[in-house]
Amino acid sequence: MSAPPGNWEGQSTTRPPLFNGHYLEEKAEGVDVPKTRADCTTEDLKKWEKKAIPKKWLVCGLGSGEYNRIQSCTTAKQIWDTLQVAHEGKPQVKRSRGTLLYSQYENFAMKEGEIIQEIYTRFITLTNELKSLGRIIPEEDRVEKILTRVLPITWES
Repeated sequence: MSAPPGNWEGQSTTRPPLFNGHYLEEKAEGVDVPKTRADCTTEDLKKWEKKAIPKKWLVCGLGSGEYNRIQSCTTAKQIWDTLQVAHEGKPQVKRSRGTLLYSQYENFAMKEGEIIQEIYTRFITLTNELKSLGRIIPEEDRVEKILTRVLPITWES
C-alpha cells in the first residue's frame, strides 16, 4: 500500500507507492498468498507492478481526507467503487437526488432582497449539479426560465 497521510515520500507519478513488504502470489483457486521479495521471480515483480499502476494513479491524486476513506482498499477497483459511492452515491440515491434537484429547478424563484448576481449563481449551481447527474437542461430552456418565470414583474422593460 502507499504511504500513510503526512508521509508523502513515495507519492509521485513517476514512482510506485511505498510498499509494505508483501507481494502476493496468485494460486489457481484465486486465493492470494503473501510472498517475500526474496521469493519473487522477475515475472512476479512485473505482474505486481502492472497491477499497481492503476492503484498508484488513484492514490497519488488523493488528499489525506480522501486517503482515509480508501486506505483499507486493496485493489484499484475497490478504491474506485469507494470513491464513487462517497461522491456520487448509489444509483438509486443518484436518481432520487436528480429528482429532488429537478423539482428545485422547476420551483426556482427569486428570493426576497436577492440581487441578480446571486440569482444567477444559485441557478448555475443548480443546473450544473443536474448536469453532473445526467439531467441536461438545454440553454434555451434555462434562458426562458430566468427571463419569464424567475425575475419579478418589476424587471420587465
